[in-house]
Amino acid sequence: QVQLVESGGGLVQPGGSLRLSCAASGSISSINIMGWYRQAPGKERELVARKTVSGGTNSADSVKGRFTISRDIAKNTVYLQMNSLKPEDTAVYYCNADGIRTLDNRYYPRSWGQGTPVTVSS
Repeated sequence: QVQLVESGGGLVQPGGSLRLSCAASGSISSINIMGWYRQAPGKERELVARKTVSGGTNSADSVKGRFTISRDIAKNTVYLQMNSLKPEDTAVYYCNADGIRTLDNRYYPRSWGQGTPVTVSS
């Protein structure tokens, strides 16, 4: 089994910062892509940022220059440093892992965390 657990969400004022963490656990050999998605009320889930095991990144235009994604490969952990937060960043943030290879050389299905809420409000 593979499980993703997020932490770090909460309430923050506009202009503030938060750092989200997501740790994958289980019989994992490697994870090709780990990233963050978010879903605001009444909107579709959207990509925030993702990073491959080799260091390649993709991010939404709306967060470029403000959010930074990083990974600790050895710990199967991904982080999202969020600075200069805006009210429109308010959403539930979900961790995602794709291309998961298990210790017995099988590919595990794409996995999602249960989400951590981020609210940006004064």
